[in-house]
Amino acid sequence: MEKAQFSEELMRYISNMNRENSVVQFSVPGKGRFTLVLQEEEKSIKADIEANPEIEIMIRKSQDEYKKGLGVSTSDFLKSISSKDFI
Repeated sequence: MEKAQFSEELMRYISNMNRENSVVQFSVPGKGRFTLVLQEEEKSIKADIEANPEIEIMIRKSQDEYKKGLGVSTSDFLKSISSKDFI
């Protein structure tokens, strides 16, 4: 846990925060002491697409097939299978 005394120092600590270094304490004169805790963002599909453009292609293809009526809902798929399919 780091302790920041000045705004420039606080900004440096914030920019260096990560999973292992996720807490910083600082005080604001006339207000009091603060503890800042980093909570990592949930990964979104957008981040996955940016990391792997093939995912976007697969999603678009799936959406196109669904619009053409080529898709099957999960409930319809589950109705169509039986325990014999897993032997």
